Amino acid sequence: MHVSLNSIQTTFNTTPRILLVVFTVYWSLATPAIADSFPAEKGEILITPLVHSSVQVEYLDTIVQIDPWGIIGLSNAMSAQLILVTDSPGHHLDADAIEKLSLSNTSVVIATNGFSQIPDGIVMANGDTIVLSGVTIEAIAAYDIIPGAPEHPKGDANGYVVTLGGKRLFFAGVTECVDEVKALAGIDVAFMPMNIPRGRMTPSAAAECTKILNPDVVYTYHYDQGWARQLDNPDFISPELPGGLTVAQSLDLFEKELEGSGIEYRRSNWYPPQR
Repeated sequence: MHVSLNSIQTTFNTTPRILLVVFTVYWSLATPAIADSFPAEKGEILITPLVHSSVQVEYLDTIVQIDPWGIIGLSNAMSAQLILVTDSPGHHLDADAIEKLSLSNTSVVIATNGFSQIPDGIVMANGDTIVLSGVTIEAIAAYDIIPGAPEHPKGDANGYVVTLGGKRLFFAGVTECVDEVKALAGIDVAFMPMNIPRGRMTPSAAAECTKILNPDVVYTYHYDQGWARQLDNPDFISPELPGGLTVAQSLDLFEKELEGSGIEYRRSNWYPPQR
């Protein structure tokens, strides 16, 4: 399916222009992102953590972008045949970044809550499965268990299982360890959110969910909410994490909770310094 994005206007326009320009210039001078590799049927799957919940996946001639976000520029991102969007806020659904990374034959998959922003997108409801550009995509429910703002209601957003080269990669999006996540089987690489506000997916909870999935490799992502909020508001004070942990300490705790599981934790840097 050809997805036209010419009529789409970005909704992520709250970042002060000066801050955005300064931060983008700083990032353009930084070291390019380095891809990790994971073995698959006909070669390596290359996985490049970009920023917050934005991930690039490359296998043979296929490029997949998950939640591309242009807040630090797109110099490390490649144009993709397939773009997957998990949720509707601007750090997940950045219409300008989607347009810039789209080819003439790009398919853009969105959750139900993204339709008003990308009416030409391919809407996947929780539980749907589709094959695009030779890639099998399963939409997994992503929602809250602990109530309260910011709310992530059931049926609104997606996680995705992407099958490439016979390997199953799970991008959880913003979710707790709900039944639909626990039911997944055969996951080879998992991307798990952590430190979601209101004490959702604490390091211990994220680690426990990871052990249920039992992937070969796990990444934590979407774990520094303060960093993302401060791009909009430099004076924003990050809320204290449960237990009074720093973000770095929360990563340490997640890693400690996985000891003895046999799961490889790839602790990537998703957050360049803000200068």
